[in-house]
Amino acid sequence: MKKFIGIDFGGTFIKGGLVDETGEILALESVPTLAEEGVFAVIERIKKLIDKLSEGYNVQGIGLGIPGLIDCEKGEVVVSGNIGWERVKIVGELKKQYSCPIKITNDANAAALGESRFGSGKRYSSSVFITIGTGIGSGIIIDNKIFSGNNGAGAEIGHMIIRKNGEKCTCGNRGCFESYASANALIRETKKAIEKTSDTLMKSVPLSEVDGKTAFIFADKDAAAKKVLDEYLTNLSIGITNVANIFRPEAIILGGGISKEGDRLINPIKEYLKAHVYAKALGPKVEIVCSTLKNAGVCGAAALNM
Repeated sequence: MKKFIGIDFGGTFIKGGLVDETGEILALESVPTLAEEGVFAVIERIKKLIDKLSEGYNVQGIGLGIPGLIDCEKGEVVVSGNIGWERVKIVGELKKQYSCPIKITNDANAAALGESRFGSGKRYSSSVFITIGTGIGSGIIIDNKIFSGNNGAGAEIGHMIIRKNGEKCTCGNRGCFESYASANALIRETKKAIEKTSDTLMKSVPLSEVDGKTAFIFADKDAAAKKVLDEYLTNLSIGITNVANIFRPEAIILGGGISKEGDRLINPIKEYLKAHVYAKALGPKVEIVCSTLKNAGVCGAAALNM
């Protein structure tokens, strides 16, 4: 069975996996990103990661998922704010040492491909993967292939605007989906509610310990928590409905820590979508499911060469 390497970049760690054609990860390693040490120091660490994973194997391809604007054709990181890179021709650098095919894509695209090939999206030919974390990451699969837009700059679902003159987003705009539906957005609104509500049970949680679970934990017994959670789920549902109306995929897959809430997250979204999606029950159904892969980015990066 053929073996491939998938590299998943993060701001803190870079994960690499040796993956077979079924999506099974045969070996998994990580190295610190340490982007502040400069481009070439990071690339050298990636090479050592590749060498360790490929030892004793004839690797058929190397794939990389990197946050930011990626030119897949040129093998270039155009800009990545997470790691402070601009115009880095990483594929060219790696090809100086490795003769197998090397491909690159955005990290969210890689995760979407991983879920599509090996996870909860494998029974669908079209799906949209939305990861709910510090921001909103997204990847679009159409006819089992990544859709990344003009020069790889599309599929930025987190930066569609859902609220005119709304909360400031890290991208510089106001009212982005990310500003209202990310885990950070939920944490921000939970902290506001704790500060403004004298009798909320959430005051038992120090502000420094508030996370994406806090509102979910208290919502069944605390009015302030329920209000925060209801508003958050509505905002998330608005964005998901927009995605459903634009792409009408067979499924929208939710990932990230918040997705572990399962039905408490999924069911309100399903109800909102049912009531607001274009053509309602007359149109094709869009399933809402949670991701199932622990290392979707690694598997998807490897799958770029499958």
